[in-house]
Amino acid sequence: MAGMRSKRSVFAWTLAIFALVLAACGSSGEAAHSADGKTVVRYQGWAGEVEFQELAEELGFYKNIKLEWVGNTTSGPQDIQSVATGDIDVGSAFNGAVVKLNAAGAPITSVLSSYGADDGEYTGYYVLADSPIHTARDLIGKKVGMNTLGAHHEFLTREWLAQQGLSQDEIKTVTLTVVPPVNTEQALREKQIDVAALNTIWRETATERGGIRPLFTDKSLFGAFSYGTYVMRDDFIAKNKDAAADFVQGTARAVRWAQVTPRDQVVAKFHDIIDKRNRNEDTKTIDYWRSSGIPVPGAVIAERELQTWIDWLVRNGELDQGKLTAKDLYTNEFNPYANGTFPEGSGPDGQTLAQK
Repeated sequence: MAGMRSKRSVFAWTLAIFALVLAACGSSGEAAHSADGKTVVRYQGWAGEVEFQELAEELGFYKNIKLEWVGNTTSGPQDIQSVATGDIDVGSAFNGAVVKLNAAGAPITSVLSSYGADDGEYTGYYVLADSPIHTARDLIGKKVGMNTLGAHHEFLTREWLAQQGLSQDEIKTVTLTVVPPVNTEQALREKQIDVAALNTIWRETATERGGIRPLFTDKSLFGAFSYGTYVMRDDFIAKNKDAAADFVQGTARAVRWAQVTPRDQVVAKFHDIIDKRNRNEDTKTIDYWRSSGIPVPGAVIAERELQTWIDWLVRNGELDQGKLTAKDLYTNEFNPYANGTFPEGSGPDGQTLAQK
């Protein structure tokens, strides 16, 4: 496996190339329209999962747009790169990856929080119950398994190590290894890795089997926190403002619906959506859904959720001080929850939902 420095360099280089392609080829920003005159918004999904925009469309929360699924993504960074190159119109990724893509010159703007950590949903970094690893210093020279590099799991691991007092040279000795989520628990139990990043179904089933314990969680680092955002290209927003606004308001209402609706009803709705779209998917993941993972009503973006990762990149020498400011990377303009109220139509039957 290549060293982490080269891995990060490759990731940064990839983002820069995407930005150069975008600058060279450009994107008209003009969206297509459906037969009934609605603006088509292209997106990528995840196999066996329901995205908030898919929930919004099922609940009838959109007025002016029609979603077009173009396939499934392989990671958050890939999803937002596809937005930058104009292959899709909206995508979601960890905010650290969003900041990196902005730093590479991609004209994108975050419009809505997309995932995070709350009481029900989080990522745990697990070791075997009898592991000698109890502190960050015990991880020096060890391996951490995660689903992809350059995204949530890498950033959070390195942030925890730094917060626990490890130097940059010591952090570089910790090997971050890509392991498919379906194999991560097994890799931990077979001691191919020392720490496993687990969330959703993988966390729930692994903890049910026992024999592991959390070393730390993302929620323990920042508390309830939104970690990712939906992004759109600036030219798409400029030329399709009504469509962008409709996507945000409808998706925000879907997030709120998931936040306040009983879990069994949300899970049942997800099953209905997956059954209707006929993509030959395994629905086991849905049964382990615990919460929206977004702690803020309606997925309103907070400045610190982006600024944290700008500061992180500056501190690690990957971004020049002052090059980016969080307030320039996002907007809550279209989010009906941004003023702290919860508008009519947030509920499944159009009723007002009380704040919880």
